[in-house]
Amino acid sequence: MSWIDIADVNDIPERGARVVKTPLGCIALFRTGPAEVFAASNSCPHKGGPLADGIVHGQKVTCPLHNWVFDLNTGEAQGEDARIATYPVRIEAGRVLLDGAAIGKRDAA
Repeated sequence: MSWIDIADVNDIPERGARVVKTPLGCIALFRTGPAEVFAASNSCPHKGGPLADGIVHGQKVTCPLHNWVFDLNTGEAQGEDARIATYPVRIEAGRVLLDGAAIGKRDAA
């Protein structure tokens, strides 16, 4: 993995999110605790709702448009046959790092 420094962990509010633009599109960084951050697609597969604007609770996020709940560990939607993409992320010395190899890949159409 090739890690890319994205932000200071304190740039993301606890139980909140920030969006970064990547070759795959917008990825949301969700901070679920003082030293816990998840990275996932910012777009709900139902109606394209901006997940970074949703409610972060536990290790989940609720879509602001239609209340679908996504597990930030797996990307799976609770009670729905849908999922969002998740990406490797880690915190090192207070910095949020994303796996550059994972966010640089795009499948051929």
